[in-house]
Amino acid sequence: MSPAPRSARPPGRTALAILIGSVLALLAGLVAFSPMGPATAAPSEPEAPAIETSDTPDLGENVKVYDESTPAEQIQADFDEAFEAHKVSPDAQFGEQRYAFLFKPGTYDRVWANLGFYTSVAGLGRNPDDVTIKGAVNVDSGWNHGDTANATQNFWRSLENVSVVPEEGTNRWAVSQAAPMRRVHIKGDLTLAPSNQDNGQGYSSGGYLADSLVDGKVSSGSQQQWYTRDSSIGSWEGGVWNMVYSGVEGAPANAFPDSPHTTLDSTPVTREKPYLYVDDEDKYQVFVPSLQRDSAGTSWPDTAGDPIPMSEFYVAKPGDSAATINQALEQGLNLFFTPGTYAVDETIKVTRADTVVTGIGFPTLIPEGGVTALSVDDVAGVKVSGLTFDAGTTNSETLMTVGTEGEHADHADNPTSIQDVFFRIGSSVQGKATTTLVVNSDDTIIDHIWAWRADHGGAPTGWGVNTGDTGLIVNGDDVLATGLFVEHYQKYEVIWNGDRGRTIFFQNEKPYDVPDQAAWMNGDQNGYAAYKVADDVTEHEVWGGGSYSFFNVNPEVKLDHSFEVPEKDGVRLHSLLTVSLGDVGTISNVVNNTGGAVPNPAGNTTPRNVVSYP
Repeated sequence: MSPAPRSARPPGRTALAILIGSVLALLAGLVAFSPMGPATAAPSEPEAPAIETSDTPDLGENVKVYDESTPAEQIQADFDEAFEAHKVSPDAQFGEQRYAFLFKPGTYDRVWANLGFYTSVAGLGRNPDDVTIKGAVNVDSGWNHGDTANATQNFWRSLENVSVVPEEGTNRWAVSQAAPMRRVHIKGDLTLAPSNQDNGQGYSSGGYLADSLVDGKVSSGSQQQWYTRDSSIGSWEGGVWNMVYSGVEGAPANAFPDSPHTTLDSTPVTREKPYLYVDDEDKYQVFVPSLQRDSAGTSWPDTAGDPIPMSEFYVAKPGDSAATINQALEQGLNLFFTPGTYAVDETIKVTRADTVVTGIGFPTLIPEGGVTALSVDDVAGVKVSGLTFDAGTTNSETLMTVGTEGEHADHADNPTSIQDVFFRIGSSVQGKATTTLVVNSDDTIIDHIWAWRADHGGAPTGWGVNTGDTGLIVNGDDVLATGLFVEHYQKYEVIWNGDRGRTIFFQNEKPYDVPDQAAWMNGDQNGYAAYKVADDVTEHEVWGGGSYSFFNVNPEVKLDHSFEVPEKDGVRLHSLLTVSLGDVGTISNVVNNTGGAVPNPAGNTTPRNVVSYP
């Protein structure tokens, strides 16, 4: 279609314009040669000097980098110092300690790495088998202050891009939310439960495994829910409520609800998380894997993608201002956040397509004055990963936004991705945020987030203290979530307004601290569903969704249903369940008016299951 012709110019317009232009030119000349002298131009702001970068950057004091020449005793001492300083400490869970332990290619004997809060271990090879740790990368119960019997608060730790040869054949990874294991080769067995899991103790509560190879058996034990994506395992044993697999070679057969396994042969769209490595010249690069469709199994050893030299990144360190970080973005640099906390007094704005924003060691952004901490324009291919957001004491309408509401550019060939990004309202501070994450861009991939309104914290929490309406709002079309954890918000916890959305694995707990029913009404409904699909959506699909109640402040509180969706042929849900934890509080139905109530008369914490809906 050709552009419409411009309107014809009115008669006499050209002559009039020339006359006006001549008069203005004459006046300008008179001003320029007046007795007062020539006009003085306003002084221009000096340009900020270009930010310098390096391919061998200083990663800061919170990062330890090892090579094969490092004595095993030194490595062990570093791990022990980090862990023991915060073992059974009342300040550890919401402290400012941040650690990243990085291993250059090689074999490391006699390493027993206990991981506490805010601790990351990663290999610096191109492939997991370039770094071999012989011993263990261990997460267990018995060390968390106030809850030594369980592993349900083993948050904020990670393992990436290494191979592990476990001592005595089994590596223990008893984690809960926000504790990803990615791109790992376990040369033996893997257990996801703590060592004291027998006799009703030692629960662990939700985790994420992706792009990994486990030669032997994975035992989930007391792990209540788990999501595994695009991996290969020898076998899987166990499961409590909601175990979900997509693209996992060796996964159990789909059998929900006879067993708690929901299995998809492949994952519709994936792009593995960017990762740091060193090249043959000992220079740092960030490898950005390519987009995949209908993927299964690991992406390595021949991961498709592109390396980016570290000289194209601004390496941010605690104390850097948002203005400096924005200057780096305006200069065309990517962002690499090192471990620590960052006060953000203006929005960090990503405006360039294909920008990589990543971090190691749980760098934590805290907005000041109610700003949005991070915004991403509606551009293609932005990759955001490895960040934690803490709401500030002044309410933020959002903590992170992607795209512009109402814009629907097609990004199917190069979507934005959000990976291992965690949001907290109420932790070390009494934070407030209306919504933590808003996704407006079409085709966005949300791959493992935990949005959490805190049920406990370093600072006091409560219904009127750390306030937050919603964890995630999706306005974009064709958005995919793989590994979605959203908990304890005060209204709808997920609102999905975009069409053709898909979620593979959803884990939710309703807010514990509802004071009474009157304080938690959605019109004439009791409470707010955990997962709301907007009434005008025509297509949506969910696999493996669990929602739990624990109304311990007032056990008389009721929720009408955990999933609320329009009755349309294109809206389909699979493998849903609700649980009343300890039979505390009531959820009257699973989805809309279907599923029945928990507490289930059959017994304590027995779920209600819906195999498919409608």
